[in-house]
Amino acid sequence: MFDKLRKLWRTEDPVRSKQQRPHNLFEAAAVYVAACAEDDQDRIDEATGWVSPEALSFGVSELACRAVIALARERDESPTDVARTLLGLPAA
Repeated sequence: MFDKLRKLWRTEDPVRSKQQRPHNLFEAAAVYVAACAEDDQDRIDEATGWVSPEALSFGVSELACRAVIALARERDESPTDVARTLLGLPAA
């Protein structure tokens, strides 16, 4: 009986390893932004191949929003002030 159950659950496809799993847009965005900060062109190229350009753009935008919010909370400043400071813009 157990042999029959084992055969039913067995799959011909090998189990995918961690390296073979598809990357999500947030993972691609995190790798892309970190690689840009470190000027690592190989990692930039790798991350851009994981998702569509539109998805990567959305992920980078979401990462930027979250980073600005986190810094604003840490500095006890408004997100607008933090964003302008990060971009080297004068205070509004």
